[in-house]
Amino acid sequence: MSTRELLSLYLFILHFLYNDAVFAKSGACRKLSLLDLVIKDECPSVFILHSFKSWKFNRRQVLARSFPLDPIVQNYVRQVHDSLFSVTYPMPLKSQTYLVSYSKSVLVDILDLSDDVVKSAEFVNFVSGAKVSPGSIPLSHRYGGHQFGYWSGQLGDGRAVMLGEYTNQQGETWELQLKGSGRTPYSRRGDGRAVLRSSVREFLCSEAMFHLGIPTSRAAALVVSDDPVIRDQFYDGNPKPERGAIVLRLAPSWFRIGSLEILAKNNEIQLLRQLLNFVIEKYFPHIDKTDQDKYLALYSTIVSETAELIAKWQSVGFTHGVCNTDNFSLLSLTIDYGPFGFMEEYNPNFVPNTSDDEGRYSYENQPGIGVFNLEKLGEALKPVLRHHQTEQIQHILNGYERNYKEKFMELFRQKLGLSTDNEDDENIVAVFLKIMEDTKSDFTMSFRELGEIDLMGLNSDTIPHKYWALTTMADHEWFWKWIAIYKTRLTQEGTSEKTRQSLMNKTNPRYILRNWMAQEAIQRANRNDFSGVIELLRVLEHPMEWNAEAEEAGYSSLPPEWSKSLRVSCSS
Repeated sequence: MSTRELLSLYLFILHFLYNDAVFAKSGACRKLSLLDLVIKDECPSVFILHSFKSWKFNRRQVLARSFPLDPIVQNYVRQVHDSLFSVTYPMPLKSQTYLVSYSKSVLVDILDLSDDVVKSAEFVNFVSGAKVSPGSIPLSHRYGGHQFGYWSGQLGDGRAVMLGEYTNQQGETWELQLKGSGRTPYSRRGDGRAVLRSSVREFLCSEAMFHLGIPTSRAAALVVSDDPVIRDQFYDGNPKPERGAIVLRLAPSWFRIGSLEILAKNNEIQLLRQLLNFVIEKYFPHIDKTDQDKYLALYSTIVSETAELIAKWQSVGFTHGVCNTDNFSLLSLTIDYGPFGFMEEYNPNFVPNTSDDEGRYSYENQPGIGVFNLEKLGEALKPVLRHHQTEQIQHILNGYERNYKEKFMELFRQKLGLSTDNEDDENIVAVFLKIMEDTKSDFTMSFRELGEIDLMGLNSDTIPHKYWALTTMADHEWFWKWIAIYKTRLTQEGTSEKTRQSLMNKTNPRYILRNWMAQEAIQRANRNDFSGVIELLRVLEHPMEWNAEAEEAGYSSLPPEWSKSLRVSCSS
């Protein structure tokens, strides 16, 4: 081992000691063997653990120690007051547990773990909730929310338990949760479980969104058991037993708009102010915590970042499905994957959630729903604002539309390979989308194929058949006129064909998580064949790169006809 590597190892051990990561619950130092460590190949200054027994949460669990906890320790459904969290232990699955899949990038890059750890019983027991790590104070979070436009009162983590906080070698702190780990005080009429189909979708989509460059929670691992979980999937009076599953997911924070709303609605103003101060100091260090207008600065930041997040959703055709205020992160992350969907045929009215009868959360409505949710956030802040400050809330919110439009146009220029701004770009984008809508062309592949085709050599009114999405668009009477205008715009900009194609193929994915792809993986997983989930994750980790395995599976081909009959609901 070189001198540099020895120094790095020394710093790594200090890092663990500093974060109390190798201390047992009693406070005695646990011996960390050099055999527990392995040098990360691509970066000799980074070390990862190949023994899960050596991995520990931060000894000082900040959330549990910063706020008053629910004084009732029994796990039964109830209304909770004057607390942000209830201590809640996961309920282990009863039957044999199988590891379905895991994200190597999460284990290595976030949790400082070698993927060797997944082979150990300790790791599987951790993910299944069978064993809580020493020093962990498992919590379920109390929050409220506006659901489908109406205040729903107390909601909370009805099937999620936060196990603890971990600070990695990069100095990032992540909060780890189990989703589907059983009943909590916030389960209402539920059992706190999650089924395999929804868990596979959340696991895959969390990672797919990250690799598409969308701010999101992450998913570390997924386990399934033979425990029966009864669900009425389509709320049609036909409940059936399904297999129970648990996802180990993580985020820098799980606080959401509803975290503040419940405190404001219940007049718990001191706790509301305490939470706001904590959020600013921990997650928004650029805001001066001594500034009298710090809450307005926080609101302004969240308004801007939420606008950018939704513009990014729109740019990849992603529709969340349940944009309630309890599902909107204060850190503007995509969280709580339920009945989401990536749009295939371009349809602004696309609704992935069959429970959304009125189409409130359609693709087209997402930007406006962002405004509604931010209005509710502004209302939650008013109890801690002075009168002259409350007048600024609407002024700040008025900036949302500008932020959204600017980010939307920036992203769609990139999708078209344009490097500069032009006043005509809005028309160019709008007409392309209108052609796509009229011809019901595939959103993802239309942009991708436009980036792959030799545009300068496209002088006839024919398109090679392998470009199936563009072939559909070419039937529109405006298509070839649009191509001529697009070519002129590129010429005026001075963008070479090579540069255009390079930018577009780095921007537009070839592979997204289509419902039919997830469904095939779910069906195989139900037979304990987890290869479909593993293969699909491998493809989604590199969505822009041509992949022979993905091409063979038809992931960039015209979706099969049967996929149109697939339905997704809130039931999971």
